[in-house]
Amino acid sequence: MNSEMQVELIAAMEDAGASNCRVLVFTGAGEAFCSGLDLSGLKGMGGETDLEHRVDAARIARLLRTLYELPMPTIAAVHGPAIGGGAGLATICDFTLATPAARFGFTETRIGFIPAIVSAFLALQIGDKRSRDLLLTSRIFAAEEAFRLGLVTEVIAPEDLLGRVQSLAETLIANSPQALAATKRLLAAQNKAWLDAAIEAALAANAEARETADFHEGVSAFLEKRKPVWKRNS
Repeated sequence: MNSEMQVELIAAMEDAGASNCRVLVFTGAGEAFCSGLDLSGLKGMGGETDLEHRVDAARIARLLRTLYELPMPTIAAVHGPAIGGGAGLATICDFTLATPAARFGFTETRIGFIPAIVSAFLALQIGDKRSRDLLLTSRIFAAEEAFRLGLVTEVIAPEDLLGRVQSLAETLIANSPQALAATKRLLAAQNKAWLDAAIEAALAANAEARETADFHEGVSAFLEKRKPVWKRNS
């Protein structure tokens, strides 16, 4: 997920929101749903200013917030790994349908980064204690666990995934589009004040994390396919 993809996703969602689109479905091409941020792009951020870091983080926040606040129902069809920001895309959708092969993970701390913006939405969905488990361990977890946590709506056999997406979309389309949009606005409004504050704090934390030695070491180690060497906290 590079900056170009983020801009294109935001534009596509805004176009859908302004159209007569009744249901929006997200899925991935290839083996993964979305493997997360393009780390090769992050490596080149060492020379950017704090303002440039915040602009980049704000674009990610806008992407996830736009998804969260779309007027029509959204469905994620997850057939493979959904990692980092990809896990955010998959689980912020109103409905997340996953095959047993789907894997999820918020793996930012493995590379010295922080899961800042996505953490706001995750805490909203599953609470503080469970969020701490997933965010601090950076562990990969299976679709069945994601279902138990409430991040996945249904776990479905691969051959049945697209058919289930179609039947769910048909169920949603049978409902009043005005009532669906009003319900989504109401749910978003109930969480607006908390989410506003959480995302503002996340933007600052995200920008700050990009300046740390651990972040630069973590990204370099990942791209060089070696174990990172962390500096001890003073």
